[in-house]
Amino acid sequence: MLKRVFTIVIAFPMALVLIALAVANRHAVRLVLDPFRPDSPAISLVLPFYAYLFGALALGIVAGGLAVWLSQGHWRSAARVRFQEARRWQAEADRLARERDAEVGASRGRQLIASSR
Repeated sequence: MLKRVFTIVIAFPMALVLIALAVANRHAVRLVLDPFRPDSPAISLVLPFYAYLFGALALGIVAGGLAVWLSQGHWRSAARVRFQEARRWQAEADRLARERDAEVGASRGRQLIASSR
């Protein structure tokens, strides 16, 4: 439910604003990547302005996702440890159940042999 509210309240209006900015800013803009010679740069890019806007948005999404992923590393590590521990305990329970079943089967076999005599 919270995801749906987020989508309706925040994501749709932001998408509309970005689309409006993209339509309004279609002209080419030169991005100079040479701080020492800005008048005749060795490296520059000429793209529509909305490409820079969408690039900044994509970079922000990737950076935010990476930050969240790195900050939650300890939870993933703890979950891995707990999962391995649960698998060990399950294997132990299965082994004990097999031993119990074998013991019960053997005692029944002895009872059947003793009762048939």
